[in-house]
Parts: sequence; structure tokens; C-alpha cells
Amino acid sequence: MGNSTNLQLGITTIGDLLLQGKISRVNGNNPLNGIKLVIPNYQRPYKWTAKNAIQLLDDIIEAKNDNKEVYRVGTLILHLDKEKNIYNIVDGQQRVTTFALLLLALLEEKDIVFLEQQVTDNPYTRDNVANNYRAFVRRRDAITKTHTSDYSSKEKGNDDKEEKRNDRNVKELREFIEKQCELIVVITNDISEAFQFFDSQNARGKKLYPHDLLKAYHLREMSGVGIEETEKIVKRWEDEKQSELADLFGEYLFRVREWLRGNYAWELNEHNIDRFKGVSKRDNSPYAQFFKSAFAYAEMVNRSAMPFVSGMHDLNPFQLDAPIIAGKPFFDYTSHYFEILKDIRNNEKYVGYFVNGNVIVMTLDLPKYRNGVGNRITRKLFDLAALLYVDRFCPDKPTQIDLDLFEQFLVLDFIWAYSLRAQYYSLGWASAQKYIMGNSGVINSFNLYKCISEAPSPTVLLSDLADRIKPLSSGNLAANAKVVNIDEEEKDGSGVFSYYLHYFKVHNFYTL
Repeated sequence: MGNSTNLQLGITTIGDLLLQGKISRVNGNNPLNGIKLVIPNYQRPYKWTAKNAIQLLDDIIEAKNDNKEVYRVGTLILHLDKEKNIYNIVDGQQRVTTFALLLLALLEEKDIVFLEQQVTDNPYTRDNVANNYRAFVRRRDAITKTHTSDYSSKEKGNDDKEEKRNDRNVKELREFIEKQCELIVVITNDISEAFQFFDSQNARGKKLYPHDLLKAYHLREMSGVGIEETEKIVKRWEDEKQSELADLFGEYLFRVREWLRGNYAWELNEHNIDRFKGVSKRDNSPYAQFFKSAFAYAEMVNRSAMPFVSGMHDLNPFQLDAPIIAGKPFFDYTSHYFEILKDIRNNEKYVGYFVNGNVIVMTLDLPKYRNGVGNRITRKLFDLAALLYVDRFCPDKPTQIDLDLFEQFLVLDFIWAYSLRAQYYSLGWASAQKYIMGNSGVINSFNLYKCISEAPSPTVLLSDLADRIKPLSSGNLAANAKVVNIDEEEKDGSGVFSYYLHYFKVHNFYTL
């Protein structure tokens, strides 16, 4: 590499990089030998967990089974320190370390120079390196496991064949990783240029957010869908405000899907997006077959003349507490909940029927209840419970009974969510999630989402909530919730009440 050339681009197989110490092809077709990879001190700890590592292995096995000639596994950015003749990893150390551990588990000879270097002593690195290696060894042993009980000679002969076949499976997997898994490589001898390239990949609006990663995953699952239809799906996705899509998944769907299972929900990121990967066409377990069959049945009925002839409504193929069907259904799923949530959150524009003209929501829509962390958290809890109720109990063409039941639920939903707001002077996500899990020690602390998901009908749910939800008294209120006159109206003559506690009083959930 001459002094006049700061940047080189290349492609390398995993085997060449980690076993041969070279980049397969640089600036055309020439290999670059003598590659000594180093994890510099400024790198973050190794944070890939066993879950991430096994997911990578599963993706590789899937690519191998699909007979992919080349499987690109990411980008590696290297800074050449010419004085020390080493290549510092600027970006890609998590993936390269994981591949090194995987090869170590699959190779008979345990000699991977990359893993012999000293790195900064860190508990994340120590634990994850050991855990991930053990996870790979367990997977390798599962592939090569044979029966050891006393067989007849014929059975032993068959077992020998099986053992050879399983050994061959491991060998073929190792060869696929070595020869067909490839990294795109960027090499520069200018450290500032290396970080500039890293920033352009990861920070300057180009970072792949969780919903971007989900889009890429489900597009890969759409084999068999025509180019024209695929382009329409991508255009529909790209036409939406990306910040709102990120909000839909990170702040709404992720949280509600976790809470209704009784889990805390902090942040959707690249490590837990598998929650939205769902069931693929290759999955054939009874669990997967059941949900794929239910989705296929709804699709078949909706495409037929049955709804028109019988006067029935279209069948909804989605439920928040059911697994997603991978591929095209994921994009339909996203559009479905995007529209429902817009309808629930926007009380000014009538799209469907959900909260049109609801007097409680009119008060909650006042600017003072839209500002502040605590107010926004509380409104999110309220909206998500409404979303889950609509998803479970509301048909697309409601009867008056459906509307009446939903109005009753909204009152109880409001009392539950805003009991939290009324009892905390300063409210953050930690307190809110304890409240949802029933661990906060304040009035009405229970998991409303689980109550909704476990109720067989709206009437059963309403009866359950009538028993669970208790009134607040003035002594329960935080200092910032106490007002002189909770029945005061806005000065604009709209008839909208200024204080949400007015509705506690109206519905008999507030005592002096």
C-alpha cells in the first residue's frame, strides 16, 4: 500500500481472514497477505450474547441450506498502523470475534491467532467470550451427537454411518463459513479517515434502526412475491414518516407485546428485534403451523366471495399477542397497526370510530397534558390499553353495543392510567413499569394489558376491572395533582374540563 493511497476496498472470506491472515481480494483480485488483526484499547467491550451468536449461526445454516454461493455477513473497517504493521479493527469487532469463536468450536485444531491477543479486561468481554464459545460447542455437539446404547452389530453399523454423516455435516458447515461467508473490507492508513468512514456508516442518518433491520429481514423472507408488488410494499413503507415507524415499533408495539406477557419493556434494539421476526415459511412445528394456518385461512376467506355473499365482515388476520408471519404479512401487519394507532391517538380527525368525540380524551389532548415526561408516559399507557382492547374486541364495523362497551372500557382505562399520574409528583419509566407489573405499592397498580389479553369477552373484562380499580382520595394525590377546583372548564367556551381529575369525580373514582 503506497503512501499516496489511504483507502482500499476489498472482500474477504472468513477463512482467509481468520485462518490464513489475509484479505482475499483488494482493489480488484489481488490478495493482501500478512493481516494481523488487533482490537485496539479504544474499542468497546465484546457485548454479543449467546443469543446473538446463535442467531448468527442459525442465519448461516439457513443460507447454507438455501445453497447460497456467497453469504455476505457485514462490513469490516480496518486502520493500518504502518509503524507496528498491525490492522486495528475500527468497526466489526463484535462480528469478527464471534466468527473466531465459532471456528474455534468447529475446528479440530484450536489455533486461531486472533483470539490469542490480550484485550482490555472487562466483565462483559470475559463473560460473553466464554458463554458464546460454550453455546457454539453445545450446538456442535448437538449436530454430532449419536446414540451410545448397546445396539446389535447391524444397528452399530448404521450408527457408524450416522456418525460419519453427522461429522460430514459439521465439516460442510465449517467449510461454508470458511469459504462462502464474506466480509466487505475497508482499509485505510489514516485513522481520522477510518473514523470518518465509520461515522458515515453508523451515525450520519445512515444508521440502521430496529425498524430498518426488520424491513430488511422481512424483504428477504418475501421469496415468491413479484417485483412489482415488492416495489409497492417498499414504497408504502418509505412513504411513511420514518420517525413515526420507529415510534410505532419501539414505543408502542414492542412495549405492549412485552407487557401483556408480564415482562418489563425498556428499549427495542438490534439485540431483541427477533420479537418481530415471527414465523417463517420454513418453520414447521405445530406452533408455527397453527398460526400460519390461521393467517392463511383469513387471507383465503377475505379473497373469496364469502364476505360479500354472506354479509360477514372481513376477517382480521392479526392479533397483538400472536406471532407475526414473516415476509409480506409483516408489512401488512405494520400498516394495520399504524392506522389503528393513528386513529386512537388523533381525536381531531375521524378515521374509524374508536375515540371520536370522547370527552375524556378532549381533556387529555390539552397542551398541558401533552408536555412533560410523566404526562407523555401516562398517555402512552392509556393509548396502548385502548389499542389492545380494539385489537381484541372491536370489529371493523361496530354495532352500537360494541361502541357502548368500548366507551365503558375507556373510562376504566383512563382511571387506571391516570391513577399513576395522580400519585407521582415526578414520573419516569422505572416507576411506570413497576406500576404496570403490580410492584409499585400505590393504588390501582396491576397489569391491565394482561387482564385484556386473558379476558374472553368485553363484558368479562369490564366486570374484572370493576373489581380491581379502586377510587383515589385527596390524600393519595401527589402535590402537583391537587387543584382548587377540579370542575373548572377551559376559558375558550369549548366545554372541555381543565383537570383530568374531574372525570375521576364524575365516574365515582374520587373521594374527598
